Amino acid sequence: SLLLPDISFSPEMAGMFKRFESSMTGEEVVEMKQSMEEMSIHPVFLTLIYGVLAGITVNGLFAFGEELGWRGFLLRAFKRLSFVKASLLIGGIWGLWHAPLILKGHNYPQHPVTGVFMMTAWCILLAFLFNYITLKAKSVIAAAIMHGVLNGTAGISLMLVEGGNDLIIGVSGVSGFIAILLTILGLFFYDYFISKEKIMLHSIDKSWIEA
Repeated sequence: SLLLPDISFSPEMAGMFKRFESSMTGEEVVEMKQSMEEMSIHPVFLTLIYGVLAGITVNGLFAFGEELGWRGFLLRAFKRLSFVKASLLIGGIWGLWHAPLILKGHNYPQHPVTGVFMMTAWCILLAFLFNYITLKAKSVIAAAIMHGVLNGTAGISLMLVEGGNDLIIGVSGVSGFIAILLTILGLFFYDYFISKEKIMLHSIDKSWIEA
């Protein structure tokens, strides 16, 4: 995010508190700020710890139900397709599935209509990562944990930045897109040059998955 225009680093979390002003009263924001300032550990680290713990437990459990559809059913249904085509299709369906929530202001409250396209593109990118980890681990559980941890820690990307808007900052903004693309690129090089089990350039094989 910091490489993008009009965005600055804010260790005191000024940007986060400004964003809360639209949904909380001034007194509530002040109280929250005071309580966070009294913490012995920076809220970012606490959010990271709790987010990971929730991701591998409660969040992961709820995400498992969703992942049974995306990585369990659809990945099997598209087993004859290449990894890339399957990821594009699953990601597109996954993103459009979120459309009703996005139009109500979830994730992109400032741009709900544009947000539908952003969410669809984001889910397509995530599908490459989630599909890969599922096939690599041979289990939908791996994707469920990854999904749960992502949901639990996504807010961290908004805590230390000031400026920008919901299309730019955060894991589901342009900055998040760039980070995911770099991760996909890294996985491609790993898969092509290092891994013995090639996944990204081959078709989906049902035998790789153990539900």
